[in-house]
Amino acid sequence: MASAANQFASNFNLSQFGKATDLKKRLWFTFLALIVFRLLSFVPLPGIDPRTMGALFAQTHGGVLDFFNTFSGGSLSRMSLIALGLMPYITASIVVQLSTSLSPHLEALKKEGESGRKKLNQYTRYGTVLLTAIQGYFIAVGLENWKTPAGLSAVVDPGLLFRISCVISLIGGTMFLMWLGEQITSRGVGNGTSLIIMAGIVSQLPVIILNTLERTRSGAVNPALIIAVIAVVAALVLFICFMERAQRRVLIQYPKRQSANGMMQADKSHLPLKLNTANVIPPIFASSVLLMPLTITQFAGQRVTAGGRWSNILITLNQYLAHGTWLYMLLYGIGIVFFSFFYTAIVFNPEETADNLKRYGGFIPGIRPGKATADYLDYLLTRITVIGAAYLTCICLVPEFMASELGMTSFAIGGTSLLIVVNVTIDTVTQIQSHLIAHQYGDLIRKSKLRGKSIRRRQRLK
Repeated sequence: MASAANQFASNFNLSQFGKATDLKKRLWFTFLALIVFRLLSFVPLPGIDPRTMGALFAQTHGGVLDFFNTFSGGSLSRMSLIALGLMPYITASIVVQLSTSLSPHLEALKKEGESGRKKLNQYTRYGTVLLTAIQGYFIAVGLENWKTPAGLSAVVDPGLLFRISCVISLIGGTMFLMWLGEQITSRGVGNGTSLIIMAGIVSQLPVIILNTLERTRSGAVNPALIIAVIAVVAALVLFICFMERAQRRVLIQYPKRQSANGMMQADKSHLPLKLNTANVIPPIFASSVLLMPLTITQFAGQRVTAGGRWSNILITLNQYLAHGTWLYMLLYGIGIVFFSFFYTAIVFNPEETADNLKRYGGFIPGIRPGKATADYLDYLLTRITVIGAAYLTCICLVPEFMASELGMTSFAIGGTSLLIVVNVTIDTVTQIQSHLIAHQYGDLIRKSKLRGKSIRRRQRLK
């Protein structure tokens, strides 16, 4: 089965694209919205010294802040109005999604359809504001206490007024990004939230490429090594494209029904089970957990290295959990596998799917409806998740291995970044293709109406 990208490439026509005025408007709106996002990433919070902030952030290299800075497009390192990016919104969405499996009230809302979905979205927005306020307050307090070895602070005038202004500014920036993402989804092309995250990741690529070329020019890196890295990245991209489109199609059959011409016929369809059901959630969760000890040490600074039992534990953890160590690789892989099974079990409910099939008269050939169908789907999903978890582990550990063996730290989170960029690109191409197909159908309908009018006119003249 050809992918959406292959179908789009085979059916693409410049003249056809030029006639799709609605699609061009959507593309221009998406492009301008992403430009606004990039401009906001350079607007600092009130009361922040950008130079001192840059020196402070340089000390957190390799920590969880460096990890989230990539997804915010460098906004966190500059401590801009959108420093938190969309991470509070994503976290609130995951919490609400997990809560629907634990709370009977939220589960009932989920089954109500469009009205229930609107209420869950409203709860997600409330959760986003709450998480942003909490994170913003701790960021403000942390910035006041975070100082360079020379004793300089990034906050010009510490105090209650700075904390209040910091929290309000961060809430406004995050909510504006959330609104901008919703506008891109409704008036642009593709999922707005995913496109904003991808734009933040892609914006870091020129810096990575320039740094790599500079190291090559200075002789620190062998040019043949760069070519090999490019080849490996290209192979990973192709592998991601193949695996993200892979699915296990379960045959669903419906009983025979009376058709319009009086014949009895049975309907057939397929239930697609995606190989990577958890998407990019497992690598993000696993990385965040492993990088937390290093981040705590970096924020605490000299107070941790002064001595004490807890400080010695943190220092030891940092030594063993540094990028490239065998323990980090092992725990990272185990974390990805664990979160793959955990998140898949949350987002896909075999019993609910089996009940829906039974309600509409569908069944899997050779499997009894009800509990037997649920057990069969759970069996299939477990086997598929094993392959999906192994795929995610491979994609995320190969860049880590490259970073440790070749000394190229810019590829430290390349696996997660590649997953996000490729997934969003595939979804965006699919959206563009659907708009082009809709435009073609619209032209065909208009032509058929005009042809019908001309035929009726000729008949009247006769």
